[in-house]
Amino acid sequence: MKSELLRGQTPASVVPKPGTLLGSLPLAGSVLVVDDDQQSLRLLTRLLERDGFHVHTATDGEAALASLVRLAPDLILLDVGLPGLNGFEICRRVKSSPATRLTPVVIVTGHNAHEHRLEGINSGADDFLGKPFDGEELRARVRSLIRLKRHTDDLESAEAVILSLALTVEARDAYTEGHCARLAKYAVTLGRAVGLGEEDLAALYRGGYLHDLGKIAIPDALLHKPTSLTSAEFELMKRHTIVGEHLCGNLRSLRKVRPIVRCHHEKLDGSGYPDGLSGRDVPLLAQIVSIVDAYDAITTTRPYRVALSTEHAFGELRRDAAAGARSAELVEAFVALGREGQLEITAEVSSSANAPAWEESS
Repeated sequence: MKSELLRGQTPASVVPKPGTLLGSLPLAGSVLVVDDDQQSLRLLTRLLERDGFHVHTATDGEAALASLVRLAPDLILLDVGLPGLNGFEICRRVKSSPATRLTPVVIVTGHNAHEHRLEGINSGADDFLGKPFDGEELRARVRSLIRLKRHTDDLESAEAVILSLALTVEARDAYTEGHCARLAKYAVTLGRAVGLGEEDLAALYRGGYLHDLGKIAIPDALLHKPTSLTSAEFELMKRHTIVGEHLCGNLRSLRKVRPIVRCHHEKLDGSGYPDGLSGRDVPLLAQIVSIVDAYDAITTTRPYRVALSTEHAFGELRRDAAAGARSAELVEAFVALGREGQLEITAEVSSSANAPAWEESS
């Protein structure tokens, strides 16, 4: 991970879990100060420690990026004129990495020309302070940005709890082990193949894990029933889509995931549930998750039957498309991916809930 950041690449590891540092660092948080001037380092350290911050220092770009990976600070104070990588390049790498892009960066520099400020903004800096700086102003800006970072961490923690609930649902049924991870992989692969952007791919990844979140409210006897459900039982089962949507709450990060959770059983011909949507009213991301969900259900062993072949699954999906229940374009794109070998799932993918699949899938 260190070498990836040093090369300016996106690390493939997990974003540091929100809140994991709170038990080992002062409540005020931690700050990484990057400056090759020892006098500036000492001054900034004294100012920040006065407010209870835990201060780490680095004197060049590579040391700064290595410290960022190792320490996951709450904020970075960054000089521009550094040996090796300059501050603007460091800031660009911090803001381009999923693991660190939410970390506030304040550029503190004696280069106060208009073009330097513009470059700082374009590199993604959250704030810009010129030297000599006002100590009280700097402390106030640091406190403000760290409060914002704390709110962001809280939201990420809430999302992590919801993801954990989704995996709890999966763990209730030995037959569906790895189902969520496979769906995340399949959905992102199909989404990328049809040209979706990064935000939609991230929603598909989360949707793969959260699509059946509402089954936490369904009794085990129903989930594991080896025979067909009665009409009353099926009506209860259909409620999992609505319950799941409600459990996602109003988290902004799940804004595009909620329609997936609610609508992944809708059909283009209006025969699905819970709302009987049809045609373009069925969200595209929900259509994608519906296709990969059906494929995974067919190609894995379930209580009521053994796993069937991929070709059998492709045939069923094509029949659904011919009947008007699914998008023929999406189904054919998915079949093509399968025949190109792009749906193969490794043991690592099947067992991991952490890999950012929309970034590392090929």
